[in-house]
This record gives sequence, structure tokens and C-alpha cells, in this order.
Amino acid sequence: MTINVALAGAGAFGIKHLDALKLIDDVKVISVIGRDFAKTQEVADKYGIAHVTDELAQTLKIKEVDAVILCTPTQMHASQTLACLEGGKHVQVEIPLCDVYADGEKVVQAAKASGKVAMCGHTRRFNPSHQYVNQKIKAGQFKIQQMDVQTYFFRRTNMNALGQARSWTDHLLWHHAAHTVDLFQYQTGSQVVKANAIQGPIHPALGIAMDMSIQLQAANGAICTLSLSFNNDGPLGTFFRYIGDSATYIARYDDLFNGKEEKIDVSKVAVSMNGIELQDREFIAAIREGREPNGSVAQVLPCYQVLHNLEKQLS
Repeated sequence: MTINVALAGAGAFGIKHLDALKLIDDVKVISVIGRDFAKTQEVADKYGIAHVTDELAQTLKIKEVDAVILCTPTQMHASQTLACLEGGKHVQVEIPLCDVYADGEKVVQAAKASGKVAMCGHTRRFNPSHQYVNQKIKAGQFKIQQMDVQTYFFRRTNMNALGQARSWTDHLLWHHAAHTVDLFQYQTGSQVVKANAIQGPIHPALGIAMDMSIQLQAANGAICTLSLSFNNDGPLGTFFRYIGDSATYIARYDDLFNGKEEKIDVSKVAVSMNGIELQDREFIAAIREGREPNGSVAQVLPCYQVLHNLEKQLS
């Protein structure tokens, strides 16, 4: 049976999902939603999508739509996820689930009541490099003692990944730190019990901190140090160092190395090297199988509790 999907947000990340969904059998994107109708129509024409609108509510009225993927601005994530669930649709919302913890709690409650698949795009759970480490952990061959993570971008103006002007402002804590806080808890299998943060000056135009440092400790004793910056004029992205009891692993994008900088082959870890595709495959499989997905809104909510506590420290 074909799963009919709608995509909200046809920007840089929405395109990644459209490319990924093309690779999954019996999935069809039948509606695309975007604020700029002309640009959204261009995307629809390129991908052969019949229905185009600038209103999510219009798409939610389409009975044939089974599921919605939300790639919209952060500030809309929680409310739009609730709207999808109330409209009887399965939903995958891009990271972050929310930028106010109470809104995340409402989403988890609504998802439970709806019986629908509700998932958040915590892509690091799906990247083959991190899956490789996770398999070592589950096999009892590796235990994390420390994670050292650097998340570095050069974003002194409000631009997206395609170099286009953004209509909203990104956030180091509520977006980029969410990836690592969730991954740390997921890989250690242990909840954060201590968390500290400091931030640099607030940008006069963007109104956000451009630099941040976070320390975490899990209940099992593992620690994590996370450095984040929008000021970094150098190699961009997030770089992970796993220091454990039996090895050191360094993950750079989809590449994995040991502590001696010897590359580890992760090409056979999953059916693809594309984390977004693997994430979308999990979403579709969970719908078909009627089960909770890896990265469900309930599973990732503890990450947002940590971010909420850190925000209170920083304010």
C-alpha cells in the first residue's frame, strides 16, 4: 500500500527529504506547503507533486494524506505537529521538537492520545557513523566515558544552508545543542543528571548568543563537553569524539575514524549512507508496522527538559 506524504517547508532541508523519499518504495509526496507560493510551485514542478498550497490547514483536509513531514521554522514546530495529530495524520517534525519545553510536553501527550506515529528528526541516531558506535555499545564491546563535540558554523547573517535569507532565526541551544544532548543520552542509555552552560555576547541584530559551551553528566557517570559557535570561519559542521573504555572513535559527518585517524568502513551499517533517508525510512516503517519509531517525540522529550534547564541557567 502506498503511503501518501505531504511536505511542509520546501527549503534546504525540505529538499533533502524529497530526495530521500524518492528512494523509498511505495511512498508518494502528494502535497507541498510553503510560505512563498511561487518558489514552492517550482519545487512541486521539479518533483512532480500535484498539490501546492501556502496553508498547512488546507493540506490537512486532504483525506488521502497519510503523513506529514514538517521542515518549517523552529517556532512553528510544536503547534504544527499538534495540528497534524489533531488532523489525524502521522507526523515527522524536523529538529527541534519545540523551543519551549511545555509545548514539547503537549505534543507528547497529543501523540499518545492520537495513536499516530509522531517522530522528531534527531538525525544523529540514524547516521551510519553513530549507528556503528551504537552497535558496539549494544554488543557490550564499548562503553562511553566521555564525548567531546564541536558544532561550528559561520552564520553572522541570517542565511540557510543554501545561502538564502532566512525568515526566522536559528538557535545554538534549542536547535544545534539538541542533536548532541539527545545523542549523548541515546548512546549512553542514561539520562543527564548534571548540566551547565555559559554563552558569549548576544548578537546585536540577531538577538541570540553566537557562542556557547555546555557540560553534561549522565546518571551512569559519562560526561560530555559541547562547544557551539556561529562565529567559526573554518571547517563547518559537527565533529564528535567518543572516548571509551576500549577505543576512541571520531565521527566527522558520515565518516568514522579510530583514535589513530584510521578510517572505519561504515558503508555496510545500513541500507544507505544518508542519515535523512534512514530517518525517513524509519518513519515510513513505523507507520506500516504500527509501532513507535526510533526518535519518537516521547523518546526525545528528555533532551528538551535538559535544554529547558540550561535556558533557565543562561537567563
